[in-house]
Amino acid sequence: MDFIDRLQNLSKKISQIGSTLETEEATKNALIMPFLHTVLGYDVFDPTEVVPEFNADTGTKKGEKVDYALLKDGEVQILIECKKFGEKLLTKHASQLFRYFSVTNARIAILTNGDIYEFYTDLDAPNKMDEKPFLILNMSDLDEHIVPEVKKLTKSSFDVDSVVDAAGELKYLNQIKAVLKEQFNAPEEEFVKFFTSRVYEGVQTAKVKAQFLDITTKALKQFLNDSINNRLKSAIGTNDEIPVNAQLISESVTEIDIVEEKSKVDTTQDELDGFNIIKAILRSKFAVSRITHRDTQSYFGVLLDDNNRKPLCRLHFNAKQKYLGVVGEDKKEIRHPIEALDDIFMHSDLLLEAASKFE
Repeated sequence: MDFIDRLQNLSKKISQIGSTLETEEATKNALIMPFLHTVLGYDVFDPTEVVPEFNADTGTKKGEKVDYALLKDGEVQILIECKKFGEKLLTKHASQLFRYFSVTNARIAILTNGDIYEFYTDLDAPNKMDEKPFLILNMSDLDEHIVPEVKKLTKSSFDVDSVVDAAGELKYLNQIKAVLKEQFNAPEEEFVKFFTSRVYEGVQTAKVKAQFLDITTKALKQFLNDSINNRLKSAIGTNDEIPVNAQLISESVTEIDIVEEKSKVDTTQDELDGFNIIKAILRSKFAVSRITHRDTQSYFGVLLDDNNRKPLCRLHFNAKQKYLGVVGEDKKEIRHPIEALDDIFMHSDLLLEAASKFE
């Protein structure tokens, strides 16, 4: 089984059992140990590879333990601190990792709740764990771009020097992407000032700043829109202008590659009409502006806040038999056959109940 397949299998398990994990120990047994064994390839029952409750007393701190230490050739290589599923990972949770990092040979540390994995090293100062991770893996929402980096941590591939060398670029690459996304959505004054100074020679009064805030925001969106449009035209061999969903670009500014799939998607009038019916049903719970859609080759998805993790329903209109798909608490989709668009109204209570989990 390929590495990505192993990751995806564990990802599916999270959606199935995550809500049942109420303790740290349950999270370790159900998610973290399988990650170490199945995904990274370590034998969790071999103390020469995986040491649970690893103890390396430091200074006045005695008896504190790190949840796991991964060893290679008898030397500690990776330290792991665990929290229960769903618990937000904070810097204070990594206190043992910070202390143990300086007294072991470990160059990699992991903080995890079984769903989110934060990977740390010592880029800022030798033998001192950085305060910010160089890589974050979200098992519930796998990013294919970081899969090769996680694979470097597997037992068969692990080479600490190559991991640390790559960590420097990854850390700053991800931070810059995050900054660009923030600026794209809400440009700060200094960001706008930079562009204004390149094209405007006058004094940047309050009125000018306000004017260029609007201009810069529009220019950013149009630039990305044009870039994506050019890639689409190149992919399908046309010079015609192709409409691009600006809201989708705003949310996915770091994932431009997804637009290549868009050229294969045909949004029908029935799908748009069905979407309008769903908005009418759900407007009693959410502002209409929060109810969005993303069309794919398989289905027409209706989302809250344009977030894939907040699916409201799906329209399966690509075959003769049409279905309304509703995703339940267990994240499983149940399809309801419909003969006409008005039949969607018959499932109003079901749609409202499913949407209530996001209130």
